[in-house]
Amino acid sequence: MFNTPLSRFRLIAFLEGCSFLLIGLTMILKYKYAMPGPNYVVGMAHGLLFILYIALLLHVAYVYKWSYWKVGLSFLASLIPFGTFYADKKLFKNEEREVGRDI
Repeated sequence: MFNTPLSRFRLIAFLEGCSFLLIGLTMILKYKYAMPGPNYVVGMAHGLLFILYIALLLHVAYVYKWSYWKVGLSFLASLIPFGTFYADKKLFKNEEREVGRDI
């Protein structure tokens, strides 16, 4: 299931997007209810997932020979809430259909 670089990248993109949304929830807990613990844990996880996202983005861009435009859009998607989910549907899934699972 996760035997291609693109499928691993898509998994990390999904997890990074989820952690980004969880940051919003934990920010409310931190500032409204004075509970900084969840924000610290989710923030650390989000930071790690973001670094993995960027590393895998560069790897996938090299393996699949993505254009600078596609790499830029993929990077921008990681900075916008729900961006990785949209990019998965519009950019990453189409790439998997075009290339196939032979890499």
